[in-house]
Amino acid sequence: MKVFNQFKYVACTVALAFSATLFTGCADLDPVDYSEMNSELFPKVESDYVTLVNECYRSIRSSWFDGLFATDDRGCVAINDATTEILTARSYIFKKQHDLDWNSTDDYLVGFYYTEKDPSGGGYRDGFANDISRCTSNLAYIEKSTTLTDAAKKKMAAEVRCARAFVAYTLYDMFGPLIIAPADLLDNPRNDKPLPRMKREEMVKYIEDDLLFAAENLPSPNDVEYGRFSTGLAKMLLIRLYLHETRIDKSYYTKVETLAKELMQASNGYQLQPSYTKMFELGGQGKANKEIIFALPVNTEMVSWNDWHMFVLPADFASNGMKGGYHSLTSTWHFYDSFEPTDTRRTYLLAEYKSSKTGMVVHRGDYPNLDIGPIPMKYGFDTELFKNSGRSSIDPIVYRYADVYLSLAEALYRKPGASAADKQSALTYINVIRERAGIPALAYTEIDSDAKFVDVILKERMHEFWCENGQYRADLIRMDKFVESAKTINGSAYATKAKEVYPLPKSVITDGKGVVIQNEGYD
Repeated sequence: MKVFNQFKYVACTVALAFSATLFTGCADLDPVDYSEMNSELFPKVESDYVTLVNECYRSIRSSWFDGLFATDDRGCVAINDATTEILTARSYIFKKQHDLDWNSTDDYLVGFYYTEKDPSGGGYRDGFANDISRCTSNLAYIEKSTTLTDAAKKKMAAEVRCARAFVAYTLYDMFGPLIIAPADLLDNPRNDKPLPRMKREEMVKYIEDDLLFAAENLPSPNDVEYGRFSTGLAKMLLIRLYLHETRIDKSYYTKVETLAKELMQASNGYQLQPSYTKMFELGGQGKANKEIIFALPVNTEMVSWNDWHMFVLPADFASNGMKGGYHSLTSTWHFYDSFEPTDTRRTYLLAEYKSSKTGMVVHRGDYPNLDIGPIPMKYGFDTELFKNSGRSSIDPIVYRYADVYLSLAEALYRKPGASAADKQSALTYINVIRERAGIPALAYTEIDSDAKFVDVILKERMHEFWCENGQYRADLIRMDKFVESAKTINGSAYATKAKEVYPLPKSVITDGKGVVIQNEGYD
């Protein structure tokens, strides 16, 4: 089976020359040193443009160095899920996240947007706002090409615009409207006039336009290479964007309904897998898994890997042929106990393990590794990972077809003018997901009010997608439950409405010279 390797571009130093054109996310724009590259030589042939496209996948990967979906403390999944009952820690950054105790100088958090100082000292990351500009610059080269066919241009532009929208949506969800540099400014960045943040409506349209183009011009889910963007991913990201906006305008639910039903058409080939747990075990990913909308193919010898096991396993872990890790975070017993006992989605929330130190079983409540919560292993056992420097061969899954079911259920129930039949259909979609998890179907009486439905859909989303894409935080915010949850479940003394978005880095505000406005509640 042919698998897309997102990371071949790292060997091409020519492509890295284009980093000179990137917009830092701050107000100042550094001049381009045009002596570093010759656009008459590169890009020129089709393979050069393929390199530019592949470079735009850079952010959308699992890499400790600079991957937005890194399977550790540097990825958005752990950072976002730690603000909920899914993840926590005894101390340090994940304790701060769980308590909602952060500010505009916390590089580990605001560094996702932009940082002058790599928060982990790796020296490889300066924030992901730059990557939006990288995509814009590369897109301009593709659109100006005189050697590509129109068909090739459209497909390449669709991939680049999908990557740009993917990063832009993720950052918009975290920080609110962004500073977006237009192509002409990136082409001639010698004006030091600060740029303001986009307005919310502008931000939504910017992301939406990219995704609509991608949805029209990317390969279908059946035809796409595993690991590359498809029309299915573009529509799934549109669903997430529209759900995000339903808090302000409920009519977006109608758009969610339309997209979800399009994705359910047989021509797309999506299917729920019979086993939830097998999707997260060795051999459970790949093109044969028809539930996957987008996953990150790992390559243990390059900068795409899954080191989640090392991130969460205690140092003395010795169950199922596995060894210990760093135990940088844990889950909560509140999250564990929220599952019904037979729910298979709880399988890899480990409530006990064998200790290599004592040879005894460590049980729930035992200090120091199971007193706060269970081990959020998520992925199945992989005894080979220690031969690969702690990197598993299990591909992280970012979006799945199950999300279409639960998104459609929410849209049907909460759209303006929803009928009794719509709400009954919503329950049907929820119960399909529950039955796959091995738990009983819900009766309509359990969702016969909006308040009941909100509680049900949030619980199902939390149980279904924990530690996959970090979007449960957004789900809570959308339902106006984030602050309430942080107070009642996390016990946060810092929970306020301001914490529904993260602060922009203080350096961005300073360099913005009064043009770039900080999110309310932060300095």
